[in-house]
Amino acid sequence: MSQLNRYLRVLGVFARNSLIRSMMFRANFILESISNLAWVVLNLGLYVLLFSYTRQIGSGWTEYRYFVFLATLQLINSLVEAFLMPNVEEFSELVRSGDLDFALLKPIDTQFLVSLAKIDWSALSNFIFAGCLLVFALVHLDYLPSLGVALLYPLYIACGVVILYSLMIALAATTVWLGRNQSIYDFWFYITNFSRYPMEIFTGPMGAPLKFICTFLIPVLVVVNVPARILAKPLTAESWQLAVFALLATVVSLAAGRWLFNRSIQSYRSASS
Repeated sequence: MSQLNRYLRVLGVFARNSLIRSMMFRANFILESISNLAWVVLNLGLYVLLFSYTRQIGSGWTEYRYFVFLATLQLINSLVEAFLMPNVEEFSELVRSGDLDFALLKPIDTQFLVSLAKIDWSALSNFIFAGCLLVFALVHLDYLPSLGVALLYPLYIACGVVILYSLMIALAATTVWLGRNQSIYDFWFYITNFSRYPMEIFTGPMGAPLKFICTFLIPVLVVVNVPARILAKPLTAESWQLAVFALLATVVSLAAGRWLFNRSIQSYRSASS
């Protein structure tokens, strides 16, 4: 417990320093927040327009159910973009410049340090908007989630963040061997695009194989689909199976990302060597 408290205090210092740094350039912070919100609002407007022509997307994703899906997507993405992406994006530069040496000398877990040292507070504007959209959609649902489901929802939001982070840190770790891996790191953006859509739309000779790969091999489809489905739709046997699998995928993804990161650190040669 003392170790956990220590890391929480360090995370608090990171958060405070990042906030101070952001407030030094208030105009830039405000513009970034507005820019992030504008993209989310425009994306929402696209689906509002789409639902003026159709009653549902895929199987059972009616307008307000799909708004729950969109809100869940933005909640997860905003947490990843605020806490994790600013740091993992810089990992390759730490390796290239040799600044990773200084991180390795710190008396703290290296993965924790390189993953959470900076926080982009402007990205959390999307989190607030997504929370408001979620409440709005739930009020208009024809289905009332139970208290147990409501309590499970934050757990699966956290699972989605962990799965995306594990994929991100695993790809970033390849920098140690490849030197510059921008094309591989871009793969993270390409593959996570699949998490933006309900898995029910992946059917047919092309969709079914993609659904299998992005669910069981690279589990990005469960990132948003599982929490959105358990909250927006009546629970079925398939929903529970996916929920159990999402927990397993989270543990396996985190362990695999941790293993690959540690292997890359063991292969790392400092700038002075």
